[in-house]
Amino acid sequence: MKDYYTAVSTTGFSNTKTGEEQDSQEIQIKMTKTVRRWEVFPGKNKFYCGGRIMMARQAGVFYLTCALIIITSGLFFAFDCVYLAIKVTPAIPAIGGALFIFVMATLLRTSFSDPGVIPRASAEEAAEMERQNEVANPNSPGTYRPPPRTKEVVIKGQVIKLKYCFTCKIFRPPRASHCSLCDNCVERFDHHCPWVGNCVGRRNYRYFYLFILSLSLLCIYIFACVLTNLILRAQEDNFLTAMKDSPASVIEALVCFFSIWSVVGLAGFHSYLTASELTTNEDIKGTFTAKRGQDNFNPFSKGTLFKNCMGVLCGPNPPSLLDRRGHVVPETETVSHVSVGHAEKDANMVISHHEYYGSTHITTQKTNNIGTSTNPDRPVTVVTDETPPEGIKKRDMISYQTPDGTINNKVPPISGSGVSPGPNCIGKKNHIWDMTLNQLDYLDH
Repeated sequence: MKDYYTAVSTTGFSNTKTGEEQDSQEIQIKMTKTVRRWEVFPGKNKFYCGGRIMMARQAGVFYLTCALIIITSGLFFAFDCVYLAIKVTPAIPAIGGALFIFVMATLLRTSFSDPGVIPRASAEEAAEMERQNEVANPNSPGTYRPPPRTKEVVIKGQVIKLKYCFTCKIFRPPRASHCSLCDNCVERFDHHCPWVGNCVGRRNYRYFYLFILSLSLLCIYIFACVLTNLILRAQEDNFLTAMKDSPASVIEALVCFFSIWSVVGLAGFHSYLTASELTTNEDIKGTFTAKRGQDNFNPFSKGTLFKNCMGVLCGPNPPSLLDRRGHVVPETETVSHVSVGHAEKDANMVISHHEYYGSTHITTQKTNNIGTSTNPDRPVTVVTDETPPEGIKKRDMISYQTPDGTINNKVPPISGSGVSPGPNCIGKKNHIWDMTLNQLDYLDH
């Protein structure tokens, strides 16, 4: 991967040294390496090929699935197909090869693709949603109760509840659910399948369904061909001799025999879900079944079995919501090198970081030795070089904007102090303000 670098320099700092020493101390260039979004993805996923391949972190069973299919098919092509192509027809290995390629293609497409992960809310979006969802408590004026964690939408006359995800900080869309193994909210979540090493959702369900359907046909086909091979060999001598002449056929027959029951049953179950336009999650929970005499139906059904099947198999595949290969834009940081002799002089610089109380910005201000308080509750005191430091403190010169839009000249409360500058801030903890105020107190003393 190509590395991209950005140089950021600082300005506005005074230094008495000249020449190369001054240049090296006043300006420090920070090289920030930008990374791809998949490298800092918050979910529990693994990425390969520069973020093009996305899988679950626990993919051990997926490799077992690949091994069973490849080894069983390899034994079939190496031992049974050679004999059957001569004794029966050359079309047998051709059909088996086409089925094997289709099975592996759909398996890899299901395992390596984005199942429909919904991006998490950013810090600003989560804070804005919390602010919009705050509800006043009528029983205790001036306080707030926890915001509601469900919303209701109406789809074709059917009321659908949208649940709030505390991990992703979003209200999940209809039919979406949070996968605990991958730690992501997935659109049209069906289930997490360890056999394919990925979640099954809106963007890869059709490939999962085609995989189990074609795998069922491949198992039945290999099992039938293996029995034909053993029967033809047994006609030449006996069945035990046939098994000794082709021991690989016995292994294939056992693997296919035990696989058919589970794979064919799973294919039949998902055929029912496809025809009904349901997901495994909805069917297990009984989301659209009638409850307590109420008329409950599936608003996502297209009306007929044919339309539902065509919608799943031939409908448009939505694009991924994740910009996995996009670049993460680093926050511009100002790095300065200040000598020890000038530390006291540069102590008047105030750096304010916002987390909850106002607009998002970083303010760097160099003040003089004379200051004026912006706090109307405190008398104005002029501080000079001869005045003791008990006059104005830098923490008294900070003003901020509260969530309701008003300007407050008092510093926000320290966490756990019990004092709040506004009703929207009651009970809020802000470690950024705590750290900032402690630093200002230290500089003042």
